[in-house]
Amino acid sequence: MKRKSVGYLFILLNLWVPANAQHTSEKHYNGAVLTLQSTELSQGRRAGRGSLSIDGLFYETAAGRTVLPEQLSGKRQSVRGRLWKSQLKMADGRVVTISVQPQGKDFNVSLKAQPDSDILKWGLAVEAGKNEYYTGLMERVVDGPQRASWAPDLKAAMDLRGQRVEMIVKPTTSVYAPYYLSSAGYAIFVLGNWPGLFDFVADQLGRVKIEFEGPSFEMKVYTSADPAALVRAHALDAGPPFMPPKWMFMPWRWRDEHTQRATYYDGTPVTAPFNSEVMEDVLMMKAFGIPNGIYWIDRPWGPGKPWGYDDFDIDENRLPNFAEMVKWLDGQQTRTVLWIAPFFQGRMMQQALAKGYTLAGQVRPLTGNNYPMVDLTNPAAKAYWQDGVAKLLKLGVAGFKLDRAEEDIPESGPYKVFDGRTIRENRNAYPAMYVKAVHEVAKKYRGDDFFLMPRAAYTGSSPYSVFWGGDVGGTQEGLRASIIALQRSAVMGYPNWGSDICGYNQQLLEQEVCGRWLAFGALNPIMEVGPTRNVAFWNLPREPRYDIELIAIWRLYARLHQRLIEYNYTYAQEASRTGMPIVRPLFLVDPKSPQAWTNWWTYQYGRDILVSPLWEKGKRTQQVYLPSGHKWRDAWNPARAYQGGRTITVKAELHQLPLFVRVGSKVDLGDLNQEWQESHAIAEKRPDLKALDAELKTWWDRRQANKEE
Repeated sequence: MKRKSVGYLFILLNLWVPANAQHTSEKHYNGAVLTLQSTELSQGRRAGRGSLSIDGLFYETAAGRTVLPEQLSGKRQSVRGRLWKSQLKMADGRVVTISVQPQGKDFNVSLKAQPDSDILKWGLAVEAGKNEYYTGLMERVVDGPQRASWAPDLKAAMDLRGQRVEMIVKPTTSVYAPYYLSSAGYAIFVLGNWPGLFDFVADQLGRVKIEFEGPSFEMKVYTSADPAALVRAHALDAGPPFMPPKWMFMPWRWRDEHTQRATYYDGTPVTAPFNSEVMEDVLMMKAFGIPNGIYWIDRPWGPGKPWGYDDFDIDENRLPNFAEMVKWLDGQQTRTVLWIAPFFQGRMMQQALAKGYTLAGQVRPLTGNNYPMVDLTNPAAKAYWQDGVAKLLKLGVAGFKLDRAEEDIPESGPYKVFDGRTIRENRNAYPAMYVKAVHEVAKKYRGDDFFLMPRAAYTGSSPYSVFWGGDVGGTQEGLRASIIALQRSAVMGYPNWGSDICGYNQQLLEQEVCGRWLAFGALNPIMEVGPTRNVAFWNLPREPRYDIELIAIWRLYARLHQRLIEYNYTYAQEASRTGMPIVRPLFLVDPKSPQAWTNWWTYQYGRDILVSPLWEKGKRTQQVYLPSGHKWRDAWNPARAYQGGRTITVKAELHQLPLFVRVGSKVDLGDLNQEWQESHAIAEKRPDLKALDAELKTWWDRRQANKEE
């Protein structure tokens, strides 16, 4: 019988080392020391056990920092499976309580004090190994301005070692979790919503420093020799992840701003009854054989200047016959999704301001429209705002892109929200409250047949939504950042994720970058194509304006994504049930291999598919690490199968995404070479929009005539 691994606690309080000791910077410092031991930890193994050393405990007030002092010197206590507590009487008169609750092989650690009203911050440090690897926390590659994550010549990737990360949700690449995973066999999840800081051996050799604001501090320490177990445990604690409807896994199309035009892109007059750009996209995709299950209309879609978002009403000039258009799209097996944001406009804004429904401390921004934001801790304010969302659901809208929960939001000052929390604590809590509020009203009108996709996320968001990668740069480095963000998000407990294909900021629409991004996007749970500067691959603002290569690549990979609906849905169910993400960085599936930790651009997609996206322009070969324990078949050359546990070099033309299928699986990706040839031939022939428009106009006229009868 296999012996169950049991974590236990070994406490050393204040094994203090004098400041002049040679090993002070390498070992414990500043007072109390907690040593957590578990057979699951791989760092510092002794007699079959690993240990995790936590020290440097402190709290901070306006008067300065107080380090937990030398207490109980030399006393040791071993604890198995029961709560351990120690109380320390401090020089300032307060009593600090340190408690550790073993939970199987994991631990809950908390720091509290009485009185605590003036405590601003708590902190501690965790011993770091020489080559220890850390990941998680944020979808950004590096902290700071978001553009830093797609800066040219950026070397940082999945590993956070050497970085300092502020744990406060920043715009607009904004998926965060106060959770990191270490290659040493542990992970840490800080509970609560207060802002904080993680320092991964950036400030001091041999230390991960953790500091969080607030009157108390609590974290969960997971231990396991299997990194995937660490990811699964946190995902379920923070979730479980939302289970979207199956149709969400179809390809998507969107534009940033829709205009009602008199002609289509090629000069063909518009006679059919709906928004010209929606019709152009849907009719052209249908003619090309490009599947599309979701059409997302970003703002503006409502009346009011300058933002077009007033009172959750539809602008019939921009979107004529909107309710009928939603039904027409439904008939095309395409659901309608709209952009929303957590603020009031129009008459609702005047009412909300008068009733005190808005966030205290918010100043109207000089640019942007994220004002006034709804105070979601106020039940009346939330219900008033939800009534607006309900108007859209009643029109048949099947989902929402939730923008702006992290932008222009007040984060400092003496103000409090309705439920009494400070706006500082509200800062990270707001994204989850936002998505939960929409989830409540959407579920009322659509049951389980909807999804929500916010830009910002923090602990508490995952049970209610899927996610997208914010306003990423449309450069090769932006694509690189998205390859990392997809995997970071998976590690953090956000398994259903996608990026703006071709990017959002800096939309250069370069053929090679867009082509590689289309391929990468197809092997994301969410494949959303747009906004392409509010045009499409058939009328780009550069030459070739009608881009045969991109249309063909789009068709090739949209059809592949469509064939993977059942596959994606199955692994989304697994993610919701067990916490195991759909996208699996190689260290989750082959952690004993050094290459699995360094080949960050390759990931496993579910159990049976291996993906290795290219992002650099001009590159036509790729180094791919094949996880050990299986044979992998090249999807482009099915006669070639390779034993796992090694790195191979494969050729990859612009249309070729390196893809491998696990030998023995039932996955069939189809004949990609034949699909490519067909897609290219179809893309060469421009669809007849006059005939397509006339067909839709005839359908509309008959529908109207039947209504009159």
